Amino acid sequence: MNTIDKKNISGFWVVGINYKKTDASIRGQFAINNEQYESILSVAPSFGLNEFFILSTCNRTEIYGFADTADQMMELICTETEGEIEVFEQLAYAKNGMDAIWHLFQVSAGLDSQILGDYEIVGQIKTAVKFAKARGFIGAFMERLLNSVLQSSKAIKTQTQLSGGTVSVAFAAVQYIKEHVQQVKDKEILLLGTGKIGRNTCKNLVDYLHTKHITLINRTEEKAETLAQELKLKHAPLEDLSASLKKADIVLVATNANEPVIFREHLEGNGDKLIIDLSIPYNVSSDAQELSNIKLVNVDELSRIKDETLQKREAEVPKANDIITEHIQEFVDWCKTRKYAPVLKAVKHKLNELCQHQVILMSPKYCDCKDEIQKVINTLAVKVRSENNIGCQYIGAINEFIGTRAGNE
Repeated sequence: MNTIDKKNISGFWVVGINYKKTDASIRGQFAINNEQYESILSVAPSFGLNEFFILSTCNRTEIYGFADTADQMMELICTETEGEIEVFEQLAYAKNGMDAIWHLFQVSAGLDSQILGDYEIVGQIKTAVKFAKARGFIGAFMERLLNSVLQSSKAIKTQTQLSGGTVSVAFAAVQYIKEHVQQVKDKEILLLGTGKIGRNTCKNLVDYLHTKHITLINRTEEKAETLAQELKLKHAPLEDLSASLKKADIVLVATNANEPVIFREHLEGNGDKLIIDLSIPYNVSSDAQELSNIKLVNVDELSRIKDETLQKREAEVPKANDIITEHIQEFVDWCKTRKYAPVLKAVKHKLNELCQHQVILMSPKYCDCKDEIQKVINTLAVKVRSENNIGCQYIGAINEFIGTRAGNE
């Protein structure tokens, strides 16, 4: 397969699966962790791919970048997934060119999130891009595109109420507990995992349930201890997981491990428990879910919660789409200018030569004309984009510069 040489809108793709067509168990088979991400990047050149990033969250696994065909991307991403490529192909969507760009803008704004307006996706996109960029997989086109995407997302955040109120998976978990558990203040709550989602969930538990009967466990005990001290809660080492599970009435799992961390033997015969698994793939084993004393809720069920906040957010969608349209147009304008970059570079080089050799009126005064050169280049960029006459504009720019310098003299 040939590596893509032309990095432009027509060569840009997104391929992926999300919550709209797959449940959490299927998405878990195609979730990508950092180790898998690293491996995918290392073999990507052999698939003819050298500019892309992968976004893997509880709601989606997507690959954005340049390819000849969508099949290249599907084949690459499935080299490291538990799920088979045949399943991925049946469930995946593939979008190209402007459709792919529109999709990325929508995702970053929270318009394509399982919970409308969920702003956590922005941080996840930044992390995914940073990982790829550090390994040389983000070029000039995608750098500019992603900057535009983030600017658009920020504008939507500040100029609309699309992310107004408090609605997220972490908040939905707390809402579920409030609605389905009586006398919450008397219940023992165990939270596994104190990463970003776990931390947000923990703060929501404290703020909205007004309880301190919460024990934190994390693979790195120091993180659990720090959060516990901050919120005046209890913490326990991972070695005490079995004992902590036995005592807990409510268990929230935000570990995002590659395999289950809670098994049947942890729960069997240890009383009724509500378990909310916020992880993709599931971090509670399938046989544990079959126990009659266990009520299990996953991210898909939480995301079905509707309230007034979501209704208000839906009313903001047209405003958000208008902002996206504006930023996409600005990006398209930049793309049009970008194809003239070689001409602009050539003109700038020629003008610098004129200065260095003091061709203009043979005066030392013209050895330092950096600002005037840049003004000419800026004017030329506007003209070639609007008039599409490169040759005449090249000559015109040289004449304009010489005329300006002569006039100043």
